[in-house]
Amino acid sequence: MTHILSDEVYWLSLTLLMTAVMWVPYILNRIVEQGGLAALWDPYGITTTKFAWAERMMRAHENAVENLVVFAPLVLLIEIADLNSPLSATACMVYFFARLTHFWVFTFAVPLLRVVTFLLGFAMQMILVARVFQLA
Repeated sequence: MTHILSDEVYWLSLTLLMTAVMWVPYILNRIVEQGGLAALWDPYGITTTKFAWAERMMRAHENAVENLVVFAPLVLLIEIADLNSPLSATACMVYFFARLTHFWVFTFAVPLLRVVTFLLGFAMQMILVARVFQLA
């Protein structure tokens, strides 16, 4: 049985996968810095890192999760209500690349691009909201 995903659900799936693996680099950094046991034996989650990039990466991941909570239901609403359109598909694709770029520019402290990519992701969410309410 073959299932073909809509463009919106395809980009949602990639966004979910991307967000699901964003933790790997900063956790590996903690293991290298502190040793395996010390990094994993932290019952209160209060260990810190020596590298600012790893802290920023963790914050970028948290931000990605926070935004996924808005993005995913919008895509699912569009899919369920059969409101798919070239505009919503493009918005989902742009959202994916905006969030990917945001993750890296946040990690490497590129201030202007961090804000621009965040706002671009937000704008794509608003396009999806407009599509849900059939305003776009």
